[in-house]
This record gives sequence, C-alpha cells and structure tokens, in this order.
Amino acid sequence: MADEREYSSIVVDGVEQAPSRAMLYPVGFTEEDFKKPQIGVASIWSMVTPCNMHINKLADEALRGADEAGGKGVLFNTITVSDGISMGTPGMRYSLVSREVIADSIETVVGAQGFDGFVAIGGCDKNMPACGMAIARLNRPAVFVYGGTILPGEDRRDIVSVFEAVGKHAAQKISDIELKEVEATAIPGPGSCGGMYTANTMASALEAMGLSLPNSSAQNAVGEAKRLDSFRAGAAVRNLIKLGIKPSDILSREAFENAITVSIALEGSTNAVLHLLAIAHAAGIPLELADFTRVGERVPVLADMRPAGVYAMSELIEIGGIQPLMKTLLNEGLLHGDCLTVTGKTIAENLADVEDYPKGQKIIRPLSDPIKPDSHLVILRGNLAPEGAVAKITGHEGLAFTGKARCYHGEEAAMSAIMSGEVFPGDVVVVRYEGPRGGPGMREMLSPTSALNGRDMSDQVALITDGRFSGGSHGFVIGHITPEAYDGGPIALIEDGDEITVDAVSQEITLHVDDATLAARKQAWQRPAPYATRGTLAKYAKLVASASEGAVTDKYLGED
Repeated sequence: MADEREYSSIVVDGVEQAPSRAMLYPVGFTEEDFKKPQIGVASIWSMVTPCNMHINKLADEALRGADEAGGKGVLFNTITVSDGISMGTPGMRYSLVSREVIADSIETVVGAQGFDGFVAIGGCDKNMPACGMAIARLNRPAVFVYGGTILPGEDRRDIVSVFEAVGKHAAQKISDIELKEVEATAIPGPGSCGGMYTANTMASALEAMGLSLPNSSAQNAVGEAKRLDSFRAGAAVRNLIKLGIKPSDILSREAFENAITVSIALEGSTNAVLHLLAIAHAAGIPLELADFTRVGERVPVLADMRPAGVYAMSELIEIGGIQPLMKTLLNEGLLHGDCLTVTGKTIAENLADVEDYPKGQKIIRPLSDPIKPDSHLVILRGNLAPEGAVAKITGHEGLAFTGKARCYHGEEAAMSAIMSGEVFPGDVVVVRYEGPRGGPGMREMLSPTSALNGRDMSDQVALITDGRFSGGSHGFVIGHITPEAYDGGPIALIEDGDEITVDAVSQEITLHVDDATLAARKQAWQRPAPYATRGTLAKYAKLVASASEGAVTDKYLGED
C-alpha cells in the first residue's frame, strides 16, 4: 500500500510543524484531520462567465466526497477568463496565456500546501487543459471534473448563433430587433458552449485519456449526474491515494493516442492539437504534429456535431454520451483498452458493460457510413508553413482551395474588411502577427469566421492565420501556421494578390511565389514592435514556444 500521506505528513507531522497545525485549525481542521490524507479541490469558479458560474457547488460536492471517503478536503480557487466574451477584442490575447497562469497556480497551491492528491474542476476552454497540465506536472493522485455543457437556447441557439447573427446583420439579412432577439436568448444558464467546440472536445479528450470518471465529459452543467460526478471524484482521489496510482501511471503515449482518436471521431476542435501537445509536454510524453496525422489516417469522423454538423452536446448526452462511441472504437481496435484510468480500472474494464446507442439515433454515424473516413484535423506543411499548420477540414467545405491573398495585420483589420464587404469570393484572407509571440497570445478567429458564415461566404473564402480558431469556427480555415509572422515565417512575406493553395488530400499549403522572391522579401522584412513590453503578456511572449510545440512556456527553460 502506498504512503497515503506522502506530502501532507511533511507539512503537519511532528513538533516542528506545530505552527502549520496552528494555522490550519481556524480553516476547519480538527486533531483527527491531521492523520488523514489531504485532498485539494481546485475550483475554477467565477462569475466571469456562465461556463464556470456553478462550479462552486460542484466543488462543495467534491469536498464532501473526499471527506466521506476518509480524506480531508481543502478548497482553493484559481482564475478563469472567457473566450466568448473577449473574442474579437484585445482581451482575447490573455486567453491562451490564462492556460499557463491556471496550470502554474494549481501547481503552486498543491505543491506549497503539501496536498496528497487533488480534484480539479474546470468548465471553459483554457482552464480544462490547464488542469490536465497541472495534474501531469504534479504527478499526485488526481481526477479532473468537467463542469458540464450548457443547455441549448431558444430555437437550439448557442453562442456561435450570436456570432453568426452579427455577420447576417452586416449583410442586412436580419434586422436590429432580430439580432437583439438572438443575443438575448442564446445563453440560458450555466455551462460550457454547447457544440463540439473546444470545451466539450477537451472534456472528451481528458476522459479518453483516463483523467476523468466515465461520462464526466457528457453531462449537463445542471443536474444530478454532474453533482454525483463531482462527489465521486473526491472519493476517487482518496481511492487513488490508497492504490498508489499517479498520473504517470495513466498518462502513457497510448493514452494520448486515445485522446486524439476520440477527438477525431467527435469532429472536435483544432485546439485539441495545441492542448494535447501541451499536456504531453507536462507529462514528459513525446508527442508531435506527425502523431495526429498518423492516428488520423485510421480514425473516421463519426459525430454529426456542431459547428460543422447539426447536433448539440446536450443531445449527445440524451443518447448516452461518449461512452458508447468509445466502446465502438475499442471493439474496432482503434482504442488502447489496456490504458489505466482514474477508476483504478482500464479503459476496457470501464467500457465492458456500456450499452450501445439506441437504434435510430442520427448523431453518431456507424463506422460503415462515416462523415469522413479519416481525420478532419489535417496537419499541413509546405513553403508557407514549413513547421506545420492545423486545418479543420470536415469535407463540407471541400478538400482544396486556391485563391488570391488579401493580407491583414491583426484580427481587427480583417474583421473590419469582412464586415464592410471588402472580402470577395476566391480570396484567401491572411491574418498575421497573431501567433503566440506576435499577438501575443494566439487569439482565436471566431469573429471573422462567423462573419464569413453569416455572409454565406464560408465555402468561397479561405482564412489562414498564425493565430488560432475557436472550436466554434467552421469553413475553410487554417491556423497555427509556423513559424509565425513575428519570427519572420513565410506568412509574414505574403503580399496582396499572391496565389495560395491549400490541399487537404496532399496535406500541403503552398505560397506560389518563387524562392528568390521570398528571399528578397525576407531581406527587406522588419519585425514590428512588440505589443507589450511589461507585465503578463510581455513575459509570455518572451517564454512561449511555437504553436507546433503546444505554445508552452517552460519548454526551453535552462537553455541558452
């Protein structure tokens, strides 16, 4: 049996630690509690966003579960920011930065307080992978709890409906009153954005990786299922402590392949690429862009989910969530069933008694009739992205696009051009200086892509960027282009009118400009002034690795 108080005993045992114990009595410890393993509960509650507004209640349940299982639960909080609220504004620069801040803060509290294990509860795009990164770094028994998905708004609306309504309004397809009606009815209450956007993608990936209890990813934010999931998570950490199971026993290379597989089958967000690379780095597991291509060659897209498809996460929950899908993938040899999970059992053992989806459901396609026979997450390379780029090609928008470049320095300039009618069919909109360093923070381009969709141009215009795309984006969009413009990558050298080809079949992105011309442009290129020279954004820009390396901030520490 493992040492159940491996870390907390150092903090509270012995005469020398009397001051520590003295400070813990006022926060609720009793004499008996010092003999119990301490289980931290990292609650990412705030009233900043509906994604996280209910998590305080889930945290209370996790505490209760830890205590009733014989541990001593200790609550602490960390920050979150809202992508949906900051989208299209300068504030969005802090979104990806917040992933690092949250991971650092969880690591800091758990490490400083000597918790023997912890529950991490997240409910929005960046705080969820941040929890995974912290779990991997700390390597103490831990369970991730997803805060759950939001219910659909009126007429099955969600946040993307509002972004697209803005484009329709600009095209004079809806009135001021109609736009206001969409705005007022799209978000009915707590929970993460309702399609297979980044939050639901990452919840599913973390479950497939073995870090969540079965079905944690497929529960509504409000309801008995999510309450029980949170309670059981506290007890599960206590059990992991007893069994001596740590994240390093769970986070194998095969576990990451399971996460990639499930993300593909669900037609998940491109952000899964960025975040899984980051969690793998934290876990010390070698993972690179080529692995997404390798796994993607054999995994079909099966879920007809928004944004490219029809259905919301709440509707997938009604037919059984992702567990029946995982069982199908396991039976076809597409999942590694022997991977350990936070239940103390393997993936195969967890799925043994899972029932199939009900007959007649249309959300998850059979393997014999996939939406796409291979991955929609296409890793592109070529003279425009020699270190890689990530495209989300579902097949709805076609498999290739050739057009003339229309270049913009930053998202605001591109958005203004789209809204004012300066972008035309056949254009390739180039949004640059939005990378991890150049942005800084690698902003998401949901506003421009939604505006294009609202103007019915998503199949006639491509958009490429060294920034990112929201999980809610769809259309012919290519992000994560590396090297980024700020580092003098080829995307910085494009000029208006240059021809660009994106080919998802050959997995190439080509700038049709000869090498000599590009060399001359590179010679004349000058790096723009940094956006920030002090504070969080400046520190991030100084430390961050490229998007192809997960945009982590500790990859090159200690190197000259």
